[in-house]
Amino acid sequence: PVPSGQSWDIAIDPNYRGKDRSTRRAKTFFEQLATSVLAPPVCSQTGGALSSFINSYMKLSIGIVGLPNVCKSTLFKILTKQPVNIANYPFCTIDPNIGVVPVPDKRIDALAEMSRSAKKIAAVVEFYDIAGLVKGAAEGEGLGNKFLAHIREVNAIVIVLRCFSNDEIIHVENSVDPIRDLAIINAELILKDLDTVTRRLDKAGSEARSPDTAARRNLEILKELEQKLSEGKLIAELKAEPIVKELQLLSAKKQMYLLNGEPQDVSEALTAKIAALGGNFIIADLSHANEIPELITAAYRILNLISFFTTGEDETRAWTIERGMKAPQAAGVIHTDFEKKFIRMEAIACEKLLSAGSWTKAQSKGLLRIEGKEYVVADGDVILVRHS
Repeated sequence: PVPSGQSWDIAIDPNYRGKDRSTRRAKTFFEQLATSVLAPPVCSQTGGALSSFINSYMKLSIGIVGLPNVCKSTLFKILTKQPVNIANYPFCTIDPNIGVVPVPDKRIDALAEMSRSAKKIAAVVEFYDIAGLVKGAAEGEGLGNKFLAHIREVNAIVIVLRCFSNDEIIHVENSVDPIRDLAIINAELILKDLDTVTRRLDKAGSEARSPDTAARRNLEILKELEQKLSEGKLIAELKAEPIVKELQLLSAKKQMYLLNGEPQDVSEALTAKIAALGGNFIIADLSHANEIPELITAAYRILNLISFFTTGEDETRAWTIERGMKAPQAAGVIHTDFEKKFIRMEAIACEKLLSAGSWTKAQSKGLLRIEGKEYVVADGDVILVRHS
């Protein structure tokens, strides 16, 4: 946190690219920080708001995954508007490109206009453009373990499947077959996880002989994981288990699918396969698309996240929380002291506030609700926190 009365002066070299992923990621972070939270070149910012920005920045991460030459980097460029290396050969992306993308939300624009806010800050999703996966990656083929390690860093993945035919664009498997490609991707994720689980089982067996009930639970889950992975199944339903989080298992991550081509290029067999996996898909011809806002919104949604808002003359801001979070914890996202000293929350649905025309008018009409500690914050709530 920035001490009260002090400020940060952030200078960013726009030509700096860095020699490793961590330095490039740090540069991306501070660029977003400088443009979205601080008012460059110099600004004072209290620690609570800054820490909440860091928390939201870190947890909304989506990896763009697929075989080489399926237009993953093209998708990344469309989403982030960042220049990236795009070439007609495998592995032109080695270290992942990283970009932060605002979540499209007309509500924040309407609230900012109503309040005549000096600035508005949207929720964001962080996208990773990850190098292409090939058959045998779990055993080190292609970029192998490096590729799979990059997937561990994200919360969910969007799998890009090539559905279009074009003899001039190389396909690493020498033919266009998105169902086969999807099977290759999930098989590699599953095989890597199976290896990870098998190694962890040896240690878990000895740990479970102790009185620790958590250790015994871990052993039970690891055995269940081993069974499911051996059967070639994804394990998203177990993603909340502590041992799954500890191991950062790849096949536990939420998946969505970008089908690259025209609607006529997409077979019913492919959409049926995706439905059987419990996934959602978007069809887009990446060679002609300028933006894909529905993908950004869907990526935000599959992480089970919602937005609530604060609004006033200084700023209108979207705050990100998990669906089902109660009022004190949601208030803590704004500032940690708000959770500790929470008394009550004044809340109103965004649509009702906009209809009223202002917070004062909504209050005079009796539209504001007084909510206590057990209130579950809803998507689109506009709130004011009362604390001691």
